Amino acid sequence: MTGETRKTVLIAGALGVVGRAAFEHFSALEGWNVVGLSRRKPDFPAQRWISADLTDGDSLAVALADAGPVTHVVYAALMEEPELVSGWTSAEQVGTNTRMLHNLLEALPAESERHVVLLQGTKAYGVHHGPYRMPARESDPRFIASNFYYDQEDLVRERSVAEGWSFTVLRPQIVCGYALNNPMNAAMAIGVYAAICAELGQPMRFSGGPACFQEAVDADLLARAIHWACEEPRCAGETYNIANGDCFSWRNLWPSIAKRFGAEPGIDHSFSMARVMPDKGAAWDRVVERHGLRKIPYDRIVSSWQFLDYLLRHDRTYPHHSLVSTIKARQHGFHDCMDTEVMFDRIYERLQVEKVLPGSGD
Repeated sequence: MTGETRKTVLIAGALGVVGRAAFEHFSALEGWNVVGLSRRKPDFPAQRWISADLTDGDSLAVALADAGPVTHVVYAALMEEPELVSGWTSAEQVGTNTRMLHNLLEALPAESERHVVLLQGTKAYGVHHGPYRMPARESDPRFIASNFYYDQEDLVRERSVAEGWSFTVLRPQIVCGYALNNPMNAAMAIGVYAAICAELGQPMRFSGGPACFQEAVDADLLARAIHWACEEPRCAGETYNIANGDCFSWRNLWPSIAKRFGAEPGIDHSFSMARVMPDKGAAWDRVVERHGLRKIPYDRIVSSWQFLDYLLRHDRTYPHHSLVSTIKARQHGFHDCMDTEVMFDRIYERLQVEKVLPGSGD
């Protein structure tokens, strides 16, 4: 890269599903310096890493003092409350998440050439409150309920105008990838549930509500979308929905996932994962021992079952679909896509190879 200026991207929340994928993606590119930021230290090799708490502005400023010029920021950090779903409308959660982003923007040195990529999701359309206009488009009005997405976006828009830098908002939904101790990693939770069903000799019953259509996003595809947003001039000041490009129903995926982990799919039986699964730690320990898996504590491998209840719509009496339009991203140059069933196969294959989840033949 002689004669070219290297770019430095700071990834906040670099141990989450989105942040980890973005860190891996940018680390493989020529001409990019990559800095990871999270409270925990990485469980993988990383040349530049900052361990800091985004809720503590003073210590964050000290931690970032030697980061050097940062040309790009990927904001994938998130604070969830123990009561995950009800926490999404909590004033405390809204305030904390907005303060975290504010603290980061305050701690970074001024840089007029900076570009910030802010991650949101379909909660921006009020999906967690019920059905919305589909397919959702980026131009749709905000939902009336409080939402930290709105507060963070308002903060970024205000700061970008005042300080002269640019930003892009990305709205993926059901991001699936590789991460530990993440409350919203559906693939991991379903894999653990399937493995425990096989261990207990029980069918892998579908616990959700009426069949519905949803969309997912492969974390690696989302990382490529983040890179596109950093480089494409048309993305400045814009918002984009990002999805794999197809839609799926959990019921259609259930038999193949059950087979992968040596369980029978069983019949539908609506129940709450959040009520039924927390006491299955002993069964998980037997799975780990029997298959020689990495010794990841049960409460870390799935830190919340509430998100799975929400995704599977176990408490719904109607088909609660969730679809977004990705036309705008395609029109502006991002054409990547992924078959969702292939995505789940690849994620589970990686988790099995890395001895996080068991294989049916282990």
